[in-house]
Formats: sequence, C-alpha cells, structure tokens
Amino acid sequence: MKFLLTSAGITNPSIHAALVDLMGKPVAESSALIVAAGMYPFPGGAFGAWRAISGNAASPFAELGWNSLGVLELTALPSIQEESWIPMLRETDALYVYGGNVLYLSYWMKRSGLAGLLPTLTNLTYVGCSAGSIVMTPFNCDAEFNARFVPAGSEMVHEGDRALGLVDFALRVHVDNPDPMFEDSSMANVEAWAKGIPAPTYALDDQSAVVVRDEVVGVVSEGRWHVFPPVRP
Repeated sequence: MKFLLTSAGITNPSIHAALVDLMGKPVAESSALIVAAGMYPFPGGAFGAWRAISGNAASPFAELGWNSLGVLELTALPSIQEESWIPMLRETDALYVYGGNVLYLSYWMKRSGLAGLLPTLTNLTYVGCSAGSIVMTPFNCDAEFNARFVPAGSEMVHEGDRALGLVDFALRVHVDNPDPMFEDSSMANVEAWAKGIPAPTYALDDQSAVVVRDEVVGVVSEGRWHVFPPVRP
C-alpha cells in the first residue's frame, strides 16, 4: 500500500507532486473518496466535515480537480452490504482521511472493516490529513484529549493511546503552528514526547508530509520537519 501522510492536506506543489507520483496519473484523471468522520465527536464537527467534503477546509484536497469524488461514511459501513462499498474502494485511486479525533477514527476504521481491508488495497493511495495521518501509526499522541469527546465509559477509550499501526513509526503534526489550538505541537514538546516512543517519530509542519511506498519511508517538504530516533530498551 502507498501512504501520503500530511499534516494539513495538499498544501504545496511538492506534496501535490508526491500525490500524483504515488497514484501514477494526474488528479484530473483520478478518483477519490473522502472520510470526514473524525470530525463528528467535536462540537460543530458536522460543519467541519462538510468543509472538508465541499473543498472549503483550510486543508486542501477536495478542490484539487478530481475526475470523480465521493464520500466514504465509516459509521454507515457496518450496516450495509460489503458489495456496496468494497468494490468501489478497490477501484478508487486515492482515499483521503481527514482530521479530527484519532481515537474515534481508529475505532470506526476497525469496526467498519476498513482497517483490515486497507493492507490488501495495493493500488490505493492512502492520503491522511492530521488525525487521518496519525491513525495509521501505532501511537495516538492525542489520546487524553480525544477521550474528552467520546461518551464516558465508551469502549473506544480502552486502547485510546494506540492507533492502527499500519506504518511502523510515530507521527506528530502541525508542528510550530501558531494557532493556540496546536500549542502542544512545538518542536520541543514533540522531542520530549518522542523520548518515550520505541519507534522513529516524524515531526511535520503544515508544509510537510511523510511518503511511504513499498515500506520505504521518505519526507517531502517545503517547510520544517524532523525525525527523532526510537527509544531503545
């Protein structure tokens, strides 16, 4: 499988070029599906999901000029026949998983069957944005914050500090973004967090992305990024 794990979507020509390279064809000739369910737990999350789907979010993707564009609703998948969505997904060029609540995304990606299906989709390019990128790693750096926005006692929080682990590194996004919402994402704070992680930790600003193809990991950036080494036992 191919991954383009971004902090804030397709924010510059270098990340756009990486997307085209992974898909093997231009955006205008490609199909995409958007997952925006990660926004639902937050107050006003429905509006945030709509902005991502309609191409009005601060993180560009939907507005790139796709040949076709649809919505994959995670919370609906367990209640519909697999024949209604799996063949469609197998024929899709890019799956864009927008940001929000990592814990909620991880739960529904597992419950829907999408998490188990993803490794079999060798032609699909998975494009993550913020939480949609973090959820592919083994570690949820936002677990405590995420748990505040799901029902008390929910089974979702039982493994809240873990994500799906479809890549073997940790990830922090929005590094040094001046928005007070991301005040914990300074490079110094990421470095301190990485000292407890037994895997490489990539720190990305909003102009950077991690690219994974055939298990080879690289970074494309027009901004600032850093990789911290794993903690050894």
